[in-house]
Amino acid sequence: MQLGLKIVRKTTLGLLIGMFLIASVSCQSVDTRSTSQVAPNSEQGYQLGPEDVLLISVWKDEHLTREVVVRPDGLISFPLVGDVPAEGRTVEELRIDLAKRLIKYIPAVNLTVAVIKPLSYKVYVVGRVTKPGEFLVGHYTDVLQALSLAGGLTPFAAENDIKIVRRVMGQQQTFPFRYSDVRKGIDLEQNIILQRGDVVMVP
Repeated sequence: MQLGLKIVRKTTLGLLIGMFLIASVSCQSVDTRSTSQVAPNSEQGYQLGPEDVLLISVWKDEHLTREVVVRPDGLISFPLVGDVPAEGRTVEELRIDLAKRLIKYIPAVNLTVAVIKPLSYKVYVVGRVTKPGEFLVGHYTDVLQALSLAGGLTPFAAENDIKIVRRVMGQQQTFPFRYSDVRKGIDLEQNIILQRGDVVMVP
């Protein structure tokens, strides 16, 4: 009888441990998904934008090796194929598209695309900061870093009424930013990574 009770207890304990482990794994999966949604999507690589200067080289063809600039409409112009969408694409995506278009004229085309002047990642800081203006940034920048580039807030700035203005598909979006909270380590998710063209407004 005692032997039977011991077996039941061990079996019950094993089931409880198993259920605990399964619950732990489930919680970890949820945390990972939520983190990936907040983190900036930089794994795809640099996305091209207006004013970026590219060097497109076609192997063994000097006439098809040239610098091109991404126009304000997001297109580039290239011989034989005309206008090609570039804005929002990575270098590799653009290279593949160009190769598909050129293969009609050049069998087994071999080309490379390189960004020689990344000029499109600009952010703007306006209002009550020491140095308001346009900032050409060579790396992904968050709100605090942008405010630092602008020399910080002036003494009369409304530090808890800061807004980030972003234009998406022709529509404006705003994101609140409470400087004093972030400075205290509260609600750090407000310190978002800025996208090109974002405007940080400090009243």
